[in-house]
Amino acid sequence: MKQKKIPMRSCVVTKEKYPKKELIRVVKDNLGNVTVDVTGKANGRGAYLKKDLEVVKLARKTKVLDRHLQIEVKEEVYDELERVISNM
Repeated sequence: MKQKKIPMRSCVVTKEKYPKKELIRVVKDNLGNVTVDVTGKANGRGAYLKKDLEVVKLARKTKVLDRHLQIEVKEEVYDELERVISNM
């Protein structure tokens, strides 16, 4: 029996590859709105982060999401990321 392929994605902060379920996605839609995508299926340009509060703090400090999404990411998005990760 053939094994199902596990989709792998790279964390934009640590540059490590993880299974898609171990990461959280931040999406910029075509209107320029940046949101946290807990489903992983929202339309738009996405960037993946490891589900770790230290990674979110490092992303906030280095502004790596700004570069990947090509837009200024507001502090509310980082706050929402921390809230979602701490509730998991």
